[in-house]
Amino acid sequence: MTGIRGLAICSTMALLSACATTGVNNSAGRATVYEDVRTSSSIVQGIGIESQDIVAVTDRMMRDMLANQLLAGRSPAPRVIIDSQYFTNESSSRINKNMITDRLRIELQRAAQGRMVFIGREYSGMVEAERELKRSGVTDAGTIRSTRGTAGADFRLVGRITSADAVDSSSALTSRYQQISFEMIDLEYGTVVWGGLYEFKKTAQDDIIYR
Repeated sequence: MTGIRGLAICSTMALLSACATTGVNNSAGRATVYEDVRTSSSIVQGIGIESQDIVAVTDRMMRDMLANQLLAGRSPAPRVIIDSQYFTNESSSRINKNMITDRLRIELQRAAQGRMVFIGREYSGMVEAERELKRSGVTDAGTIRSTRGTAGADFRLVGRITSADAVDSSSALTSRYQQISFEMIDLEYGTVVWGGLYEFKKTAQDDIIYR
């Protein structure tokens, strides 16, 4: 009986010891801090593409597009597609490309005020399904209009993100040069009617994980 009691005590002590060494941090966390998306974080900084870079590049490209008469000075207003389908990430930075193209499209649409018409080509399946319901008589025709086909586009945004890294093996400092390029393609001729480039370089002992 004594042996069983001793075994139970040893098992309990071993369990308590294991719990004490799991490395679980039960201390209170840091309070949430709202930061300006247009500036570098004062708490977490890395060498990848961050909020201030996305805001800066989309603001600059938007202004540049609106100043281009081939895009914003045509009559009737050109139809354009701005999404991430032909916008590729070939860099070593992890980034959701939609964050760039969505912000560019929405801010450009707000600023263009009718000088461009934006086509949501990524939603074409939804549009075709609704058109089929109307034309088959399942629903009425709605209140806008009926057309033979959906809107064709005049221009589409393409682009890529590229980078070049340099690492100091002795100090673990990493320097990353990043380049974000945009071009607007004429969807009849295949010519480039506009192009824009945004580049920056960051250096740090990079231990930030981007998700």
